[in-house]
Amino acid sequence: MPAERQLGLISATALVVANMIGAGVFTTSGFLLADLRSRSGVLLVWVAGGVVAALGALSYGALARRIPESGGEYLFLSRTLHPAAGYLAGWISLLVGFSAPLAAVAFAFGEYARPWLPDWPLQLSGSLLLVLFSAVHAAHVQRGAWVQNLAVAVKLLAIALFLFFAFHRLPAPAETIWSAPSLSAFGVSLVWVSFSYSGWNGAVYVGGEVRNPERNLPRSLLLGTAVVTVFYLALNAVFLFAVPMEALSGKLDVGRIAAQALGGRLWADAMAVVVCLALVTSISSLIMAGPRVYARMATDGYLPRWLAARHNPPRAAIAFQLMVALIFLWTAAYQSLLTYIGFTLGISTAATVLGLVVLRRREGKALPVWGWPWVPGLFLLFVSAMTLFTIVRRPLESLVGLATLAAGWVAWRWSDARRKPDTQPRC
Repeated sequence: MPAERQLGLISATALVVANMIGAGVFTTSGFLLADLRSRSGVLLVWVAGGVVAALGALSYGALARRIPESGGEYLFLSRTLHPAAGYLAGWISLLVGFSAPLAAVAFAFGEYARPWLPDWPLQLSGSLLLVLFSAVHAAHVQRGAWVQNLAVAVKLLAIALFLFFAFHRLPAPAETIWSAPSLSAFGVSLVWVSFSYSGWNGAVYVGGEVRNPERNLPRSLLLGTAVVTVFYLALNAVFLFAVPMEALSGKLDVGRIAAQALGGRLWADAMAVVVCLALVTSISSLIMAGPRVYARMATDGYLPRWLAARHNPPRAAIAFQLMVALIFLWTAAYQSLLTYIGFTLGISTAATVLGLVVLRRREGKALPVWGWPWVPGLFLLFVSAMTLFTIVRRPLESLVGLATLAAGWVAWRWSDARRKPDTQPRC
C-alpha cells in the first residue's frame, strides 16, 4: 500500500533542522579545540562542514526530484548503482545512520540533564527519552509531525534568544593560537563536525510521505541546511569566545560551560534546557525517519517481513530501531561514536552522490543537477579526503566502520540467496 503524502514543505524542512541540530553542536567543539588548539581553526571546520553539507544537499536534491520516494540512500543506490550497494547503505542506516546517532544524542541528553537527575545514570534518562518518542511516532504519522514542528519552532526561538543576549555579554576576543593545526587533524575534525551536519539529508527518508516531492524535497534539504549552518556558526562563536580555550578543551558540555561564564548558574540551567530541547527534537526526527528505511528494505525482501509497514507508521521497525539504539547507548563511548558515525556515514553519502554521477551520465540533461559537475565532484573530493585522514589518525574506529561494511556485505549475500522471486524490488 503506497504511503499517504501527509507532510508539506514546513514539516520536511523541520525534519531536516531537527535531524541536524542535536548533540553535535553542543558537545563537539571541546574535542575540536583539543585537537586543533585554535578558535579560528574550530570555526573554519564548522564553515567547511556547512559547505560540504550544502554540496551534499544539492546533490541529494537532484536525486530526490528523480526518485521522490521513501528509503533514502538504500533506495537511491539500489536504483542508480546496484541492489547490493543499496543494501549496504540500508545496513549503514540501521546501525550508523540512525541507531548510533540516537545513542549519541541520548547520551548527551543524560549529560546535560545530570544536574536535575544527579543520581541517575546518564544512560537511564536517555533510554527513557528514546522509549517515549518511539511510542509517540508509533502512534500516528501526522500527530508525530505536529509535535516535532512545534518543538523545532520552540527550539530555534530559544537558541535565537540565547544568542541575542549572549553576544551582548561576550568579552573582547583575544585569540590565542597554541599551534597551527595539521591537515590530517583538520580532516578528522571535519569528520566529527560532519556528525553534527549529518541530518541534511533527513527529508529523503520520508520522501514517499511528502506532498509535491519533486519541489518540496530539494527545497527542504537546502533550506534546512542553510538555517542550521547559520545557527551553528553563531553558537560556536559564543561557546569559543565566552571562556578561555583551556576551559573548553576536551570537554563535552561546552554549552553549559559557556553559559555559566556568561550569566552564572541561571544561564547554565537555561542553556541546559535549550540543549535538552534540541536533543529531544533530534531524537524525534531520527525515530521518525530511520524506520522508513528498514520498512522499505523489508518490503523489498532484504529484511524480515515483520519489519515491513503494512500501515503507517512502521511500528515494528520503530521498535527494532529502539532496541539497537539502546544497545549502542549502554555499550559505546561517546567520542568513539562520533568518529565511527562520521567515518561510516561519509562512505554511504559519497556512494550515493557517485550514484547520482552515474545516473546523470546515463540520462544526460534529462536529469538536471545544479552546479554540474562541480557540486557532486567537490562533495566526493571532500568526503574522500576526510575518509583517508580518519583511517590514518583514528585507525581503530575506521576499522570498526570497515568491519560494519564487511558484515553488511555478508548479510547481503545471505539475504539475497534467501529471497523469493516475488520479492524483487519494484523499480
